[in-house]
Amino acid sequence: MVDNKKLKGIYLAGALLLIVLISGCTTENKIIGEIANNVENIEIKGSDTLLQLVSNMAEAYIQNKPDAKISVTGGGSGTGIAALINGEIDIADASRRIKEEEMEQAKERGINPWEFIIARDMLSVIVSKDNPASKLTIEQISKIYKGEITNWNEVGGKNQEITLYGRQSTSGTYSYFMKKVVGGDYSPYMMNLEGNQAIVDAIKQDKLGIGYAGLGYISDEKGNPVGGIKIVEIAKDENSQYISPLDESKHSLYPISRPLLQYLAKKPVKDSMVYNFLKFELNPEGQEIVKEAGFVPITSEDRNHNNMLWNKI
Repeated sequence: MVDNKKLKGIYLAGALLLIVLISGCTTENKIIGEIANNVENIEIKGSDTLLQLVSNMAEAYIQNKPDAKISVTGGGSGTGIAALINGEIDIADASRRIKEEEMEQAKERGINPWEFIIARDMLSVIVSKDNPASKLTIEQISKIYKGEITNWNEVGGKNQEITLYGRQSTSGTYSYFMKKVVGGDYSPYMMNLEGNQAIVDAIKQDKLGIGYAGLGYISDEKGNPVGGIKIVEIAKDENSQYISPLDESKHSLYPISRPLLQYLAKKPVKDSMVYNFLKFELNPEGQEIVKEAGFVPITSEDRNHNNMLWNKI
């Protein structure tokens, strides 16, 4: 599993690896190798949850492609989808499905987005390792994030006020969690942070905090929780089993499982670079990278969804 989850923009051209680390307003550039001439380009933008995974995919793909160049940047699912609709990129990474209003905007521009599922995420709720609360139902999480439950003693913790951490509004994770878990508006007291890693870091420092983050950001290479946090076991309701997102045998039962997606503005041309890169992501080698990054390979249902489109190319 990948341990470093900072926001990255990665430019890969043959032996080239350009890494842009974004931390606040500070940008650090690191270049290895030389830029090849006459490169083929793919521009990818969107979900911060997918940023590290797709960057790893791109790095693996170009190892045997000296004329290939792939740019992978974050900014949030909404940012990526907007860039796709505006014709600025080839692929939009998204941790939630395209919204109805985004689809309408796309159609107004003559775009009929193609949706592929490249991985699965067990969206995780985390607290401080020192917090005695370890199990929550979806209803309890919803009430916490709506601001209806404000003290840890209401859910098995100490008599202390809960601190809420969530993502920024352009994040697909923000939208998905609000729709599927919260079921309404977030509490106005929730602190909005950019990126999964920012939430993990905040929870490490705040013993009263609660946050949510993608599976690949909350566990180490051995599959254990990263230091300083506790991963909450979640149940659909009071009568259901509490399940950890790290329990691979119960991923199909985990209440907050979601697809990780890529959108194309149009049908990819067969044997084009976009076509071949997408094919690489979905083949066994690409799905092994999914596992190494801490996420879950696509299911048979996901594969059927992809094949329905793939067979039309």
